[in-house]
Amino acid sequence: MFLYGKNSVKERLSANPKSISKIFLKNSFSQPEIEKLIALNHIPIERLADLSRIKQEQGQNFQGIIAKIDNFEYIAFEDIISPANYTIIFLDRIYDPQNLGAIIRTVACFGRFAIVIPKFEACEVTETVLHIASGGENYVPVAMVTNLSQSIAIAKEYEYWIVGAVVDTDAQDINKVSLPFPLGLVLGSEGKGIRYGLQKHLDLKCYIPMSGANISFNVTIACAIFSYEIDRQRKITC
Repeated sequence: MFLYGKNSVKERLSANPKSISKIFLKNSFSQPEIEKLIALNHIPIERLADLSRIKQEQGQNFQGIIAKIDNFEYIAFEDIISPANYTIIFLDRIYDPQNLGAIIRTVACFGRFAIVIPKFEACEVTETVLHIASGGENYVPVAMVTNLSQSIAIAKEYEYWIVGAVVDTDAQDINKVSLPFPLGLVLGSEGKGIRYGLQKHLDLKCYIPMSGANISFNVTIACAIFSYEIDRQRKITC
């Protein structure tokens, strides 16, 4: 895999330099802090006039740096649920790598979140996801499971409470409900929401109050709002 962009490569150099086998720099690239990290970790570099020789992606701004890295390693789901150190975000049918990358970056900022994605009918962790995550993947465990419904059921066996982000009439305002922990949050795809097969596992249904236009939040924005409230309450109760 290739990782590109100054922030993404810098975070990888700081958090997991052993995963980098080589770095390609544009001839004009000059970032003393990044170059110092490269030297400290004894990572081979190659300077080129045109980085598109390494990764051909039309219209992409590589910011003068591309790192050749190991393939992304998913964590085992069992390592996320026990012990219950994380709030788990179950993503249902998130197809856009931009959304997945932004979600990883968002929850990395809050800390103590893990993400579970399904193997089928969803986006996996790609180079685009890593670029958008801007290094967040170094701080957020991501598990890929064959059956999302079954994984949620297993989490419940480990005494996780499951909250779903929905717009149903029986849902509660996320800012007014007292959240139980350990907690799992289910976020569905835009337009289709959470599948019925997953909704049957929900212990709580919550919504984000909106006093403006009657349109929905992007899933990444919804994730940020829910994660903020979860983190706020978690600090008080855990």
